[in-house]
This record gives sequence, structure tokens and C-alpha cells, in this order.
Amino acid sequence: MYEEPYKWVEAVGNRRQYLDEQFKQGSPVVALTYDSGILLLTVSKGTSKLYEIYDRLALGGMGHPADLEKIRFSLLEMAHVEGFNRSPSDVTGGRMVKYGIAPVIKQAFEEIFKAPFIAKILLAELGQKAGKNSLLVINYDGTFEEGAHCAVLAASKPVECDMVAYLQQQAPTPPSLEQACGIALRAWALGNRAQRKAVETTSEPSQEARQEPAAMDTVSLDAHLRDSVADKTIECALLDRSQSGSSKYRAVMPEELGRLLPKDLKIVLS
Repeated sequence: MYEEPYKWVEAVGNRRQYLDEQFKQGSPVVALTYDSGILLLTVSKGTSKLYEIYDRLALGGMGHPADLEKIRFSLLEMAHVEGFNRSPSDVTGGRMVKYGIAPVIKQAFEEIFKAPFIAKILLAELGQKAGKNSLLVINYDGTFEEGAHCAVLAASKPVECDMVAYLQQQAPTPPSLEQACGIALRAWALGNRAQRKAVETTSEPSQEARQEPAAMDTVSLDAHLRDSVADKTIECALLDRSQSGSSKYRAVMPEELGRLLPKDLKIVLS
């Protein structure tokens, strides 16, 4: 029955609706450049959602853990084969996405007799020089967008737009690492709260009901943050240009994150 074109379009539309539903309970991911590199942050419960891919590449994911692991393994394999056959400098986020993982995700989405990837991913690449960073966001259908200053993953496009607007308003220039931690964590709270409201109302928030991110008050975000992370783990990783050696990736341990957070957030989360 799916041989007819309009039936295929209908099947793809149903698949898109199904996948949108799967992300409503997911945890947003935030990537933000700071003065010495790129910060990635999310809040998880059990399974890690931030990974190292190569010397200057890091991955953040949202979706089913098994699908994220498949994508992570594919990226790892592609990066190391590319680095071995060519050179480490040829292992770039653009090549990994455009010629590697995006076509794979697109094909899985469009083959309606097979299971799609229940995953959205964010690939961060630390540039050789400041201002040359790359942040690529790949949707579950294989479409992708590229930026340099900040990027997010969330359940829906409106929520992602609000989070990006908040990040741009709060960090118009590269912030320090301490500032970036606080801004990213509150951006996560903004996205997580919007997702919860969408679930409670069983529909996307209307343009009238959504508040402008710039007008979001810190007190309400901090209150939501305190309630949301009580039984979860704040997960943070860096691509740090100042780190010695070829690998610039490092995970931020809870003790270090506690020292990096602004004083007001330390009080909120204590």
C-alpha cells in the first residue's frame, strides 16, 4: 500500500509525529562557546549524554540511549578511519556530518519499513583558532544546521528558538567559563520548563503564551532548576583550547562544576 507516493508521504508524516512525541520527556542539551573553548551541558539521570569523538570533536545527544550509542560508535569509527587514512586535521565536524552521519540518519528516517533513529545530536568542533568553532545540530530526519556561538537540542523547534534567544541575549560575546556554566544551566532550565508545560497542555505553546526569553526572570528559572535536578546529575564537558596535548576534550567533575557555578546558583543547588 506504500507504493503510491501519497501513501509514502502520509507514512513519513506519521513517523515524524511519532518521533516528536518521543522527545517530549527528553533532557535538553546546551552548547556555548566561551573564551577558551566550547562548553556542553545537560542534566541526565543515569545514562551519559555527552561524549568525546575525536581530539577536537564532542557529541551531545537527546533520545533513546541505544540509538545514541549507535550514532556515537559510527562517528567514532568514521573519525578514526579518516584520521588514519588522511590526517587528524582532516577530521572535521563538517565532514563527519555532511558525508557521514547525516545521510545515514536521513536514510533510516525515510525507509518506512525500518525503525528510525530516535535521536537528535549536537556535534561540537573546537577550531584551531578562537572564533573558528563549529556547532552542528542534526535532527532525527537527517537535516542539520551549523552555527558558531551557541546551539541547543530540545523537544521542539519553538523551545530551541527560545533557548538560543536566551543564550544570545545573556552571552553576546564569549563569556568566561564560570559565566558560561551559569548561562548554560539556566538555558537548560528554560528549555526543560517549556517542554514540561507543552506536555501538560498536550500541545505546543502558542506564540502568545510563550514568554520572550530575554524577559524570563532568574528567580523562576532558578526555582525550576532546583526542583528539576534534585534527583539528577548535571553533566558538563569542555573542548578546552588551553589543554595540553592533542585531545582537547575533558569531562567536568561535579566538584569542579560546583566551583565554577556562580554563587547564586550554588545557593540554589545546595
